[in-house]
Amino acid sequence: MEKEKRNDRKERKPYVKEVDPIQSKLVNVNRVTKVVKGGRNMRFAALVVAGDSKGQVGVGTGKAAEVPNAIDKATISAKKHMLKIALEGTTIPHEVVGKYGKSVVKLLPSAEGTGIIAGGSVRPVVELCGIKDITAKCYGSRSKINVVKATLNGLAQLRTKEEVARLRGKEVSEII
Repeated sequence: MEKEKRNDRKERKPYVKEVDPIQSKLVNVNRVTKVVKGGRNMRFAALVVAGDSKGQVGVGTGKAAEVPNAIDKATISAKKHMLKIALEGTTIPHEVVGKYGKSVVKLLPSAEGTGIIAGGSVRPVVELCGIKDITAKCYGSRSKINVVKATLNGLAQLRTKEEVARLRGKEVSEII
């Protein structure tokens, strides 16, 4: 009788951990100080870029008393504010200029195999977006937050040939 009960049990499903396709990179951590009556309050501000390497990318910032907590907050914010970017193969469809504050980032499409020719804070944004071949140049302020947001602004302006044709009410062959 005991053996019958055991056979009636449901089969256990194997434990499978879900893998998050969204990756994140820490771009910058700042120590921020607030002077108060009792002394100085130290906090940390983190800047994180998140993306799925398939055309979606987001930027987030977070502040906390401890560095890991600030990074976690920034990562959650980046995943929440992701944008869909128009890509053309391994590069971008056309040249674009992104601006934020006094930072200006010029993004240029490159031939396949060129790689990412971008410095500083532009590189993690384009890598996590899924772009493999691009040339970028920063002008004006080199502030990491401003450069990352200017890059995101530029990527958000990208349009594919199909989108441009639809907006103009024409066929793709008429535009080319």
